[in-house]
Amino acid sequence: MELNPILTSVIILCILCLFKINVLFSLMISSIVAGLLAHMPIDKIMNLFISGMGQNSETALSYILLGTLAAAMTHTGLAEVLALKISKFIKNNKYLLIGILVLISVSSQNLIPVHIAFIPILIPPLLGLMNKLKIDRRAIACTLAFGLKAPYIAIPAGFGLIFQGLIADNMTQNGMSVLKLDIWKYSWILGFAMFIALLIAIFISYRKPRIYKETSSVNEEKNLNPKFEKKHYITLLGAIVTLIIQLISGSLPLGALVGLIVIFGLRAVSHHKMDFLINEGVGLMGYIAFVMLVCAGYALVLKESGGVESLVNSLMPFIIHSKFLAAFAMLLIGLIITIGIGSSFGTIPILAVLFVPLCIKLGISTPATIILMCAAAALGDAGSPASDTTLGPSAGLNADGQHDHIKDTCIPTFIHYNSALIIAALIAVYIF
Repeated sequence: MELNPILTSVIILCILCLFKINVLFSLMISSIVAGLLAHMPIDKIMNLFISGMGQNSETALSYILLGTLAAAMTHTGLAEVLALKISKFIKNNKYLLIGILVLISVSSQNLIPVHIAFIPILIPPLLGLMNKLKIDRRAIACTLAFGLKAPYIAIPAGFGLIFQGLIADNMTQNGMSVLKLDIWKYSWILGFAMFIALLIAIFISYRKPRIYKETSSVNEEKNLNPKFEKKHYITLLGAIVTLIIQLISGSLPLGALVGLIVIFGLRAVSHHKMDFLINEGVGLMGYIAFVMLVCAGYALVLKESGGVESLVNSLMPFIIHSKFLAAFAMLLIGLIITIGIGSSFGTIPILAVLFVPLCIKLGISTPATIILMCAAAALGDAGSPASDTTLGPSAGLNADGQHDHIKDTCIPTFIHYNSALIIAALIAVYIF
């Protein structure tokens, strides 16, 4: 029996990550395994891998520029002021802190689209407070993952507009005409399911106190009444301009660039510190940006391996007469692919080519197909070792070395959100 390239390589990727092998090395090794199982020569595998990296170049550039924007917020003291304000406001109410983090992380996707760049800036100063309140950081990881993921599934703005536009375009290209602004009318169900999963994580799974070693905290005594200064308002203006330009142009790198021009041009930060801040931005987000590049290379190798087609064909005899089994199989395949490449956005074109014609053949309605496509693409994004939805929270929560990327971020987010998406999508097949 011949091994499926995608299934085998994703299993190997997960095993390597569980054994603490660096994500970059794990992705490269898994890519080579997928290519070899597809009988590709090693030089073709590496050429595909390297050429595929360019497909995520815009995302990588966005992360570097957003990292610089986040560094500017730190340098002006805005992040510290916000952390102090939050600390003073919540006092000893851990659920209020969690609620604030939900609002901030949701805003990072739609209102001020800095994505994960806010996490390594805002979260480390709050770790001492979290320790004082004995908050289980797995609950915070689930909170941040919800804010990073649910908005682009359910809200047609910022990153949500990009994700939903990709769904609509790829469904239309493969024979099922859909408008971009039709997606959220059905995908909100998935966002609601994730919200229920978030409540379960906060109030049931990780509600018990968890003890961490004492670390440096927000120094509340140093500045009891932090005030917003001119440079802070300018920095906020830069973030707002970033959002406006991104919405108008559809280019996140352009928005981040113009936002930085506002910050430097209005002298919230001296232009003499430009090189320093860019270096700091690379330090904050460079690793994640490079992981995204490597994920794109891995995705191309998986796509060219033919593993998706063979996986679908092997399941076809079991699903052709059952919409439920067909939907479950599509979700399972989406989960496997997205865990591997770590990008729900990058998974969409791979899935649409196979799943849209299959849904048409099985008589699955357009609304149900929209939900299945959204869920299949998003599955695995929470829980993948190579996803920014998990890498971002881990970067902030492990600032003091007390949060494990796999055990404390990937596994909790995988269990809660992937199960919620699968259940909601399967119900939707019957509702619609």
